[in-house]
Amino acid sequence: MDQVSEILDRLLSLHPSEIDLTLERMERLLLALGSPEKSLPPVIHIAGTNGKGSVTAIMRALLEAGGKRCHVYTSPHLVKFNERIRLGTDGQIVSDEKLKDALLRCETANAGEEITFFEVTTAAALLLFSENPADVVLLEVGLGGRLDATNVIENPAACVITPVSMDHQDYLGPTLAGIALEKAGILKPACPAVIGPQQDEALPIMEMAVARLRIPLKLYGQDYMAYADQGRLAFQDEDGLFDLPLPNLVGAHQVSNAAMAIAALKAAGFWPGEEAAAKALRSIEWPGRLQSLTSGRVLDLLPEGAEVWLDGGHNPDAAVSISAFMGDREEQSPKPLYLVSGMLNTKDPVGYFRPYEGLARHVATVPIRSSSNGVDPLLLADHARTAGLEATPFPSLDDAFADIRSCAERDGESPRVLICGSLYLAGDILKMNDMPPR
Repeated sequence: MDQVSEILDRLLSLHPSEIDLTLERMERLLLALGSPEKSLPPVIHIAGTNGKGSVTAIMRALLEAGGKRCHVYTSPHLVKFNERIRLGTDGQIVSDEKLKDALLRCETANAGEEITFFEVTTAAALLLFSENPADVVLLEVGLGGRLDATNVIENPAACVITPVSMDHQDYLGPTLAGIALEKAGILKPACPAVIGPQQDEALPIMEMAVARLRIPLKLYGQDYMAYADQGRLAFQDEDGLFDLPLPNLVGAHQVSNAAMAIAALKAAGFWPGEEAAAKALRSIEWPGRLQSLTSGRVLDLLPEGAEVWLDGGHNPDAAVSISAFMGDREEQSPKPLYLVSGMLNTKDPVGYFRPYEGLARHVATVPIRSSSNGVDPLLLADHARTAGLEATPFPSLDDAFADIRSCAERDGESPRVLICGSLYLAGDILKMNDMPPR
């Protein structure tokens, strides 16, 4: 085990629960570290249920195309913890050496006090961001917003709330309105709010928070919007209509994600201009989100000619977007669709699988090796059947792929395979395929 992994394992033991939402421990540790959160470049804070990662990736591409250096904090990682922290100083994922130093300093400052893993590692990220020069910090919420460890920034340059849906109900409450209230907890006085497409139950909660704080609001569909037009991205706001390339991310939902990113940068004063934006949108990469796999061990295990997609979306609204894309693929090029799915026990598997009814031929359920919270494949297969799908549990990915290969050979058909249901599973696949995010 390397030194970073040893430190991370020690930090995991500092709290009996993986998740315990409060800001008190975070504020105590940051004070002991000298309040690094007060010495950051301008921060754009991103909350929401779906699209946070994509919006962050698009903003990063836009900023870098305009010559800005970006610190980026996202979670969870796919293959290696370092992926969560990107330093704008060199535009790279944080090195083991720098990460180890920051983690050890946080461990020392914490002095053995109770603190969650996410809190202490977020403190390490803020420490690194305060000590390495950059122009902007893109700070993604871990869970919720109001009591999330990232919600220690007093004066963000802008706050973004992507679409909110039912997820993490054990921590955020059983209603969409309650979850929306938690997400709106990142909004701050004098900080522009950029709000993406929202369901009817969530939007009024956010609008009330904006009105209470008397802050500028950019609302999707009212103050800005975007749509695909003849293979291009049309973005419109009070400044007019921009004709841009579609983002280099697959799925119709990426149009609104790009719109949120553009609106956020404009609200924060970091819009790079149309020429830089066009360059950026053509070059975005975001692993594990409708990612096409065209080579590697996974392809070797599947039938020749298989079309393979990897997506880490894990809630019903994400499944609606991904299944819509798979439906479009079916219309363009008919192939039998096989799902290979693993999920965590904090999710809604029946709700996740339902959008694939009538579209997927079969679901192969598999364990998630990188998390102790994975649903047993036997139980997950039962959930898929409840959603109206045929499903079979398998003890490993290799076994699931072998079964798809056998079915394809028997039927004489080249399949379309979607590996889905969890970012942890997506990470297992990228590791298996020797494709770590860069």
